[in-house]
Order: sequence, then structure tokens, then C-alpha cells
Amino acid sequence: MDHYGKNVVEVPPFLIAERVDTIVKDGRTSYDTVFHQVKNFTLTNQLGENVNLDQLKGKVLVVSFFFTSCPTVCPTLMKNLKRVQDSYAKNDTLLQIISLSVDPVRDSVPTLKHYADSRNIDPRNWWLLTGDKKEIYDLARHEFFVNAVQGDGGPDDFIHAEKFVLIDKDRFIRGYYNGMDTVSVRKMVNDIAVLHIAKDRKRPGLLKRLFSSGN
Repeated sequence: MDHYGKNVVEVPPFLIAERVDTIVKDGRTSYDTVFHQVKNFTLTNQLGENVNLDQLKGKVLVVSFFFTSCPTVCPTLMKNLKRVQDSYAKNDTLLQIISLSVDPVRDSVPTLKHYADSRNIDPRNWWLLTGDKKEIYDLARHEFFVNAVQGDGGPDDFIHAEKFVLIDKDRFIRGYYNGMDTVSVRKMVNDIAVLHIAKDRKRPGLLKRLFSSGN
């Protein structure tokens, strides 16, 4: 038992259950939990390109929220994300980092481009995104669930999230991590690798599956 217990990896659970469907088949009743699946959206990246999630099929996603003029928290968040990107430098087709600006009015494309260039951010697998503020804030609250405080995305509305959100290849949310905590970020990097080796599944069922590290 100990021999097998030392080398197992826990697959990140599916998060944000939306409903439980009741299924009756052959006189038997079962229940199927339906989890939130992030919808497709289109925003503009630091290269001025209109990009969307449908372009990222087959990739695991890490999503964050930031703004370029942030003097304290965001530099640490971006520094930790840069380490994540660097760890996938030789496998940049497996991972996509997406950082949405919560100050999109001031974070124009040229501003994002300058910010990215000054931090050696490779645009091939890390997008800094800008667009309509109401849309971005709606995504933060109702697609990625990084802020529980309601708002309208208006001039006085503001979100400042320290969380990184891990999204699997099928756009299910699989984890939240403290972007300021290096231990939490290391856990995220490990979970990214686990999602890549885990078998693809058309529909989530069990929250946890164990895989041998040798598989």
C-alpha cells in the first residue's frame, strides 16, 4: 500500500457546479453534476489582434486580472506568471496565459505592448487583453468568479483580484491560486502538468482521479 501511495498525483477537481440533473434510466435514478464551462469571448491583445478562446483549443489556460499602472500587487503577480511562462518556454503550445486589464480605458494596445515588452512577455502564449470594461468585469464576476462583489462595470466599479484561475482544455475551471504566494503558484504549475497527462474526458463526473506519476 505504501509503495503505491507515495507516487500518486491528485487531478484538480472540477469547480463551480451550476446544477444537478436527475437522470432516470431503466427505473433507476442517478444524479449528474453539471459544472460551469467558460464561454467564448473576444478581446484585443497587446499586438492589436482580436483574439478569442476558440483559438486556444487543446491548451490549458491560466487567467489573471491586472492593470499596468498598479504599483504594488500586479508587479508580483506578473513576475510570478513570467516564471510560469518561462517554465513552458520549450512547450509553448501547451499553455496559454491570459491577463485581462481591469483598467481597459487607460490600458490601450500601445500601453499593453510597452508593458509586455518591458517584461519580456512572449505574446505567442501570453496575451494581455483590453476591451470593453463592462464585458471584462462581467467575465471576472460571472465566467471566472474572481470577485463576489456585484457591480455594473461603470466608472466607479473596480476589481483587483490576486487569484490565478486554471482552466482545462475543455474550458472547465479546475483551480484558484494565490498569485502572490510562490507555494500556491508552484502548486498551480504542478496542476497544469497533471491536466496535460490526465486522460481527456467528454464530460466531468468524479471530482477526483488518481494517476500514477509513472503513467
